[in-house]
Amino acid sequence: MVSRTTEARTPPPPSLWHHRAFRLFWAADSVSQFGTYIGNTILPLVAATTLAATPFEMGLLSAAETAGYLLIGLPAGVWVSRVRQRRLMRHANTVRALLLCTVPVAWWYGLLTAPQMIVVALLCSVCAVLFDVAYQSHLPVLVGRDQLLEGNARLQSSQSLAQITGPGAGGTLVQLAGPAYPVLGTALGYLTAALLLRRIRDPDPPAPADSPRVPLLTEIREGLRYTARTRTLRAITACTATANFFNGVLSAVQVLFLTSTLALTDAAVGAVLGVLGMGGLVGAVCAHRVVRRLGQARAVWLVPLATFPSLLLVPLAGRGVLLAPALAGLFITGFGTVVYNVAQVSYRQVICPEAMLARVNATVRFLGFGALTLGALLGGGLGELVGIRPTLWIAAAGTSLAALWVVGSPLRGMRDFGCRAGGADRPWS
Repeated sequence: MVSRTTEARTPPPPSLWHHRAFRLFWAADSVSQFGTYIGNTILPLVAATTLAATPFEMGLLSAAETAGYLLIGLPAGVWVSRVRQRRLMRHANTVRALLLCTVPVAWWYGLLTAPQMIVVALLCSVCAVLFDVAYQSHLPVLVGRDQLLEGNARLQSSQSLAQITGPGAGGTLVQLAGPAYPVLGTALGYLTAALLLRRIRDPDPPAPADSPRVPLLTEIREGLRYTARTRTLRAITACTATANFFNGVLSAVQVLFLTSTLALTDAAVGAVLGVLGMGGLVGAVCAHRVVRRLGQARAVWLVPLATFPSLLLVPLAGRGVLLAPALAGLFITGFGTVVYNVAQVSYRQVICPEAMLARVNATVRFLGFGALTLGALLGGGLGELVGIRPTLWIAAAGTSLAALWVVGSPLRGMRDFGCRAGGADRPWS
């Protein structure tokens, strides 16, 4: 008779709902995300409707919102690894609040111009780089690596909720109250987030005092080399950068498409843009289950392959009921983007050594958001040269093809990142 033995299972970690430091961290990030999405709706709306900006100026404004990743994206990873990360996040939000306050002041004195808004957006994007790299690098320290999937899913749910309500709130507020007071409210949100971070009692670890100070360029090269040599990470980074590039093309002309081509009101524009976030919120709620069911590696390539092509529905949109294709395309794209992000960000945080994590996060965001910036510049130029709707077709087609990077990578031979097939996670040389 063969006896059966029962393996002792490790109990799951307690829910992050009971983690006070994470709750405050989550709340601070949520308020910051709401501020970002409201601000990113208000500034283009004011530029398009009040300041009569051209498609090229709209492209510059859209590019400025992410240009910080091109300017300081790579050194930011080194800087973040050398300082107290929560304190850096507080300072970044405080500076963003002060920058935004210059917009209503200029408006009240009749001095607001498109170039000023572009400069404000650019400087805010520099602060956003430091904030984002710090929060992604600090999360494993705060909650531990065994709770990263849950933590990232909760953070993504807040970002998606901000995408839903932020554009609608921003559009409605601009229509009702003009640009000044909504921008002031956004600035207040950033200050509130800084105060929430200050209430976290857990230690904010400094950089190791006994570690040798390596030259800045050397550390940047190490982050680039690690990202390039890790084959799965390289494929994910290429997929993200390609999708972001063509989303930048889309972002440069989407507000003009909705306001000029489809003749929507400011509030309606915000509501349409919020549909992307609605899909993202559903994705964030389902992400933990979807990733567990498919497997972490499989979710990274299968989800974008199935959902990114839905963006091809957006250029089909027309007035009235013909707006439905755009809404469906935005919803499905938002769902897929968030599930993909939860899987691939959790992967980065698991695979990277703690000392390398900030530099890898900065490298990936430099390439991803740098591509978004360049795409926005191209989108503004294409809008001028070939028209708005043809530019939307180019953006949708390019985004659909982005999934080919991960589909053709070693990820297809893996189910989870811990189960390597053919040495998929081993660096190449």
